[in-house]
Amino acid sequence: MLRRQLRRMQAIFRRRLLIPLFRSPHPPEYTARGVFIGMLVALTPTVGIQMAIVGVLWIGLRALHSRFDFNLIVALAWTWVTNAVTAPFVYYAYIVTGRVMLGRWDELRGYATFADRFHQSLPVDAGAFHTVWIYIVNLFEVFGIPLFVGCVPWTILGAWLGYRWSLKLTRIYQVRRARRRQDRVERREARLRSATGMASRYNTEE
Repeated sequence: MLRRQLRRMQAIFRRRLLIPLFRSPHPPEYTARGVFIGMLVALTPTVGIQMAIVGVLWIGLRALHSRFDFNLIVALAWTWVTNAVTAPFVYYAYIVTGRVMLGRWDELRGYATFADRFHQSLPVDAGAFHTVWIYIVNLFEVFGIPLFVGCVPWTILGAWLGYRWSLKLTRIYQVRRARRRQDRVERREARLRSATGMASRYNTEE
């Protein structure tokens, strides 16, 4: 069961997150900025409106003709790092981090206690914008400042690591893709030269 879930997560990671990187025709920096923005938003406690936030950022930066323009498709894909499955674990890490940062050692609790309170804070219908807003407000009311303080170092670190990793990976992939294209061109030219040479010899013999 666990192995099946891991394979499923790997497939989702590859399909949703890696393939958009590899298929991007843009420069590595442009694509990596998309990962940066996606991770920056994904690692905030705003599950449900993260794609909308990324869309607003993209429109705003393009309107300002900012040099920090980014790949929208890649950014939207990487907001899926946090979702209904991963959010409880991520938010628990935020709360523990926030309470440690605020010196509230006596308020540290186990994950089971947090999970019960987390699921109680979820709205019944999370499809509409107002229910998502209620969900965020509930998170603040139930878990308070530690949740939002604790997310800050994780958000900054995760976005920076995502940028550096994706920049390196995209550069390597694009170099390899260029080499494969060059190899195909050289093989095609070699076959053409070989065919031309054979035709010339045949004509000479005649």
